[in-house]
Amino acid sequence: MNNSITKVTARIIERSRLSREKYLSDMAKSHQEGVSRQGMSCGNLAHAFAGCGSHEKNELRGDITPNIGIITAYNDMLSAHKPFEHFPQQIRDFAIKHKAVAQVAGAVPAMCDGVTQGQPGMELSLFSRDVVAMASAVGLSHNLFDAVLCLGICDKIVPGLLIGSLRFGQLPTIFVPGGPMPSGISNDEKSQIRQAFAEGKIGREELLKGESDSYHSPGTCTFYGTANSNQMLMEIMGLQLPGSSFVNPNTELRSLLTEEAVKIAANNSKLGLERALMAIITEESIVNGIIGLLATGGSTNHTIHLIAIARAAGIIINWDDMSDLSDVIPLITRMYPNGAADVNHFHAAGGMAYVISTLLENGLLHENVQTIIGKGLKKYTQEPKIDAHRLIWVEGPKESLNKSIIRSASDPFSKDGGIKILQGNLGRSVIKTAAVEDAHRIINAPAIVFLEQQDLIDAFKRGELDKDFIAVLPFQGPKQNGMPELHQLTPTLTILQKRGYKVALVTDGRMSGASGKVPAAIHLWPEAKDGGLIAKIRTGDFLHLDANKGELYCDNFEEIVKRIATVKDTSDTIGYGRELFSNFRSMVSSSEEGASVLF
Repeated sequence: MNNSITKVTARIIERSRLSREKYLSDMAKSHQEGVSRQGMSCGNLAHAFAGCGSHEKNELRGDITPNIGIITAYNDMLSAHKPFEHFPQQIRDFAIKHKAVAQVAGAVPAMCDGVTQGQPGMELSLFSRDVVAMASAVGLSHNLFDAVLCLGICDKIVPGLLIGSLRFGQLPTIFVPGGPMPSGISNDEKSQIRQAFAEGKIGREELLKGESDSYHSPGTCTFYGTANSNQMLMEIMGLQLPGSSFVNPNTELRSLLTEEAVKIAANNSKLGLERALMAIITEESIVNGIIGLLATGGSTNHTIHLIAIARAAGIIINWDDMSDLSDVIPLITRMYPNGAADVNHFHAAGGMAYVISTLLENGLLHENVQTIIGKGLKKYTQEPKIDAHRLIWVEGPKESLNKSIIRSASDPFSKDGGIKILQGNLGRSVIKTAAVEDAHRIINAPAIVFLEQQDLIDAFKRGELDKDFIAVLPFQGPKQNGMPELHQLTPTLTILQKRGYKVALVTDGRMSGASGKVPAAIHLWPEAKDGGLIAKIRTGDFLHLDANKGELYCDNFEEIVKRIATVKDTSDTIGYGRELFSNFRSMVSSSEEGASVLF
């Protein structure tokens, strides 16, 4: 085992000792022997199965058959969640086959960041994670269930489902994916279309056609953003079946994997706390999740979500842990925006089985962890296959099937991870380096301050940005407006970089999970609303960003701190339901603390 990983894990265990002990004690107190409904009154139970069929009613009357609770994030506005439409009935049928019963315990909201990018509704996106967590808890609060199946894929939804489920950590919990849509047009072609539109070379109709050719059917978007990073995390942390993350929807293999998840949930419900969620989410599995994120160049959103997930399990992690791991974890995959491939190409090249195999082989993962299928991550080097309409497991590839997409941990694309932590007199922030070329990782340039994304886009259209500069966008943090993603800036900044200018972004907001080739110091805290120095930066101040050394600072610091901070009007947080989240904005923690109202 790599010595640095051992040291980071040990300090997390020590830092979390008291909070973790309390969490485990609380969950153990909630554990019940036998089926959970044994303590219910007849009135409680009658309400619980009033809507069931006769078979389910008979089974739920007794005290032997386990009841599996389904928490679903289905809606047919999200392409990734459209396949879940018929999962509850399928799961009920599979449950009967495997001597169990299944009920939908509750549904949670599931907003699409792709729909809300650049729209006012994006200001609810990050907060929706905590709403999903609370809604999950409401569904499971009926104390009727012996195991849990979570149906969710996209950005804030999977972290929210996991945070909520961790408050019922005494129950075995399995995440059931729906799979990515088949590949559409290439990611390079999609990127070129977006840039051509930003430059005014094509119109809206051509842009819409290109976007539609990319996002074209039910299933997860195929680039490696937050949704697919979620799937990687659930698998490498042992909460999904091996090799199940990137199997396309509406296929025989997808259906067989769903049935297997139901079967395992039913079986795990009879094992007490052995495979309960509290036994799977540990300090070691959280470290494995961070390692997976770094090794694959995953979404920067998880530098927030993983912290919140860990805290829900009584585990305290921070960006220093991620930074120290990044120093020793190699980048071994190239998926868009870090390369041309999409997740379907990744899966075909060896996928998660090979990623886990090569990390284990090089001592870069904790192997002896509990998973939904038993002890040991070695089982996750297997792949699911079909043999005469039956699900079987075979050993995954021992070598990459396409070295332009996945490489061995001993021969990586980069010797360090795809995410870095930046520190300096402006505060602490995150940068995704996986797609940033070496020539662009250091930039020293004057700041240009913008208060909105559109201000930068308008300045570009007026021809004012053909020069070296660092765009500074304050007042985008969680306390100000919910920390919306600033994905609209990517095409414009990419064009300027391609023209030969040195450009970068500094913000207390977020970028998309598909943060790309332009260096972006994001999640900066303290945020502007909370007294951060970013609120005092003015156009013309000279900034230094060094992704190699992990530095972000400004010149004339002594002068800047004496300035009166800019104040941004918050009256525009009315409409689109944003006023309902004013308490969230006042209570939310910093980005390095998980940007949560729950902890």
